[in-house]
Amino acid sequence: MYREEGGRERKSYAAVDMDLRSELLKSIWYGFTALDLEKSGKVSKSQLKVLSHNLCTVLSIPHDPVALEEHFRDDDDGPVSSQGYMPYLNKYILDKVEEGCFVKEQVDELCWTLTAKKNYKPGKDNKNVLPGKDAFSLWCLFNFLSEDKYPLIMVPDEVEYLLKKMCMAMSVELNCVELEDFISKDTVQQNGFTVWSFLDMMNSGKVTRGVDQEITSMAIEEVYREIVGDVLKEGYLWKKGQLRRNWKERWFTLRPGTLAYYTSEDRKDRQGNIPLDRDCCVEVLPDRDGKRCMFCLKTLSKTYEMSASDTKQRQEWTAAIQTAIRLHTEGKTSLHKDLKLKRREQREQRERRRLAKEEELQRFRALQEEKERKLAELELLKEAQRQAQALLEQDEMRRRQQHDEMQRALEVQLREAEESRASMQAEMILKEEEAERQRKRIKELEGLQTSLEEALHQEIKARQDEEVFRYAQTGLLSEEEEKMKALMALQDEQEEYIRKTQREKQELRQEMENKTRALEEAQRQLEEVRANRHRVDQDVVAAQRKLRQASTNVKHWNVQMNRLMSPVGPGEKRSSGGSFSRFQIPSQRDPGLRLRQRSEEQDDESKENVDSSGAGLGCEGERRLSQTSNGGMDIP
Repeated sequence: MYREEGGRERKSYAAVDMDLRSELLKSIWYGFTALDLEKSGKVSKSQLKVLSHNLCTVLSIPHDPVALEEHFRDDDDGPVSSQGYMPYLNKYILDKVEEGCFVKEQVDELCWTLTAKKNYKPGKDNKNVLPGKDAFSLWCLFNFLSEDKYPLIMVPDEVEYLLKKMCMAMSVELNCVELEDFISKDTVQQNGFTVWSFLDMMNSGKVTRGVDQEITSMAIEEVYREIVGDVLKEGYLWKKGQLRRNWKERWFTLRPGTLAYYTSEDRKDRQGNIPLDRDCCVEVLPDRDGKRCMFCLKTLSKTYEMSASDTKQRQEWTAAIQTAIRLHTEGKTSLHKDLKLKRREQREQRERRRLAKEEELQRFRALQEEKERKLAELELLKEAQRQAQALLEQDEMRRRQQHDEMQRALEVQLREAEESRASMQAEMILKEEEAERQRKRIKELEGLQTSLEEALHQEIKARQDEEVFRYAQTGLLSEEEEKMKALMALQDEQEEYIRKTQREKQELRQEMENKTRALEEAQRQLEEVRANRHRVDQDVVAAQRKLRQASTNVKHWNVQMNRLMSPVGPGEKRSSGGSFSRFQIPSQRDPGLRLRQRSEEQDDESKENVDSSGAGLGCEGERRLSQTSNGGMDIP
C-alpha cells in the first residue's frame, strides 16, 4: 500500500514539475520575444546574459556568468534563436529550479516588464484603460488559460469562460453581443486571441461598460487569485481558539492541501496554516455557545471549530474544503488546471462530434444523391420498360402472322408427307427382304467367328505352355549359377586353408629352432653329468628307455604332420580321417609341397641327432626333451 502511495506521489511530483516548467516557459517566451526588437527570431548574447541573470535571481538559483559563453563557444558571434537558447535554458536554469524556493509572481513580473514595454501600448485618451496591475493580472490569466502551443493564443471558449468569471465577480451579466462581434473578426477566427488583442478588448470598455474601475480591479484580483493563485475560497470565518477556547474572526484562504488564516484580508499577518490530507474530514455542528452555522475540520492531531455567517456560506466552505482534500488526495495542485484540461477535452470532444456530424452529413448527402440518381435510373428503366412492352406487342403481331404462314406451310407439307409415306411403304417391303438376306449372312459370319475363337484359344494355350517351359529353363540356369557361386566359394575356402597351413608350418619351424637350442643346452649339461656317470648308470638306462619312447612319439608326430600337410583339390570330398583327403593339389601348388618336404627332411635329421646324443643325457635333459616333444604335439 505504501509503495502504491509513493508511486502516486512520484507521478504527481513529476506532473507538478512538468506543469511548473510549462508555466515558466510561457512567461519566459514573452521575455525572449520582447528582446527580439527586429522580429527576426533571434536575440543577441548580451541581452540573453541579462535575461539569464535576472531569471536566476528571481528563481533563487546560482548564476554562472560564463555558462552561456561556454554553451555557445562553437557558435558564431551572431544572435541566438529561441531553439538555440532552449538547451541552455533547460540545462542551466530550469533543471535547477525547485518548487517552493521562489515566487512565481516575481518571474511573471520580470517577463511582463520586458514584454509590456514593447507590446502593451494602450490609448492615453481612453478612460477605460486598465491599470498596470490589472493588465499584469490579465496577462497572467491569459498565460494560464492559453493553449500549450507557440505563439501563445487563447481559444474563444476560454476567453468567454474568463469573462464570465469576471462578470460573476462583478455581479453583472456578460454582454455576449459585443464578445461575438469581436470574435467574428477574421484574425480571431483563424488564429484565436493573442494576449494583446485580449487586452485591447478589455481596454475598449465594451465588456466592463457601466462598471466602476475599482470594482473591475477587485474582480480581476479575485479571479486572478482563484485561477492563478489556486485559491479555492476566501473570506471571514469565526474560529474557536485551541488554548483559550474563545472565538475570533479570521480571514481564511483555502488552497489545495492547505487552509491558512490571517488577522485581516490584507493577508500580512498569518496566524496559522492547517495542512489538508486524506485523513482530514469536515463535519457540520449544531449551534452552540451563541454561534450559528458551525462546522469543524478534523485532522489526525486537532479539531478546528469554525462558524460561518449563514448557512449558504457554511455549505460553500464545507464543499470547498472537501474539494481541497480530494485534490490533494488525487495528487493535483490546482483545481483550475484540472478544469482547464476538462474543458479542453470537452472542446476536443465537441470538435470530434462536429467532424463526425459533418462526416455523417456528407454521407447523408451522398446517400441522397445516390437515391436521386437511382430514382432517375428507375424512371429510365420504366421508360425502357414501356418501350420494351411496345416492342413485345409488335413482336407478338409478327409471331402470329408467322404462325399462320407456318400453319399453311405445314398443311402443304402434310399432304406431301402422305404421298411420301405411300412411297416409303413400298420401299420398306424391299428393305425387309434385304434385311432377311443380311441376317442369314450374319449367322454365317457368327459361325466363322466361333471357329476362329477356338483356334485362337488353342494358340494362346500353346504359348502359355511355351512360357512355362521357358520359366523352368530359367530356373535351371539360376540353379546352375548358384552352384557355380558355391564352387567358387569352396575354392576360396581351400586357398584360405592352404594359407593357414603355411602359417602353421612357419610356427612349427620356429618351434624346431627352439628345440635345437634346447638340445644344445642338454649337450652342455651332459658333459657335466659324465663326471658323475658312475653314480647314475641305472638312471641312464631309464633315460634311454624314455628316450626311445620320445623317439616313437616324434615319429608319430611326423606321421600326423604329413597327413595334415596333404592338400585338398577343388570338388573333392574328405576321407574319414580328414575332410580334404580326396582333393588333389593343382600344379601351381608344387613349390609349397617342395617346401614341406624340405622341412620334413630337416625334422628327420634333428630326430637322428636326438637319437645319437640321447644316450648321454641325464635326468634333467631327459625331462626337458620329453617336454619339448610333448609340446610339439599340440598342433591344431
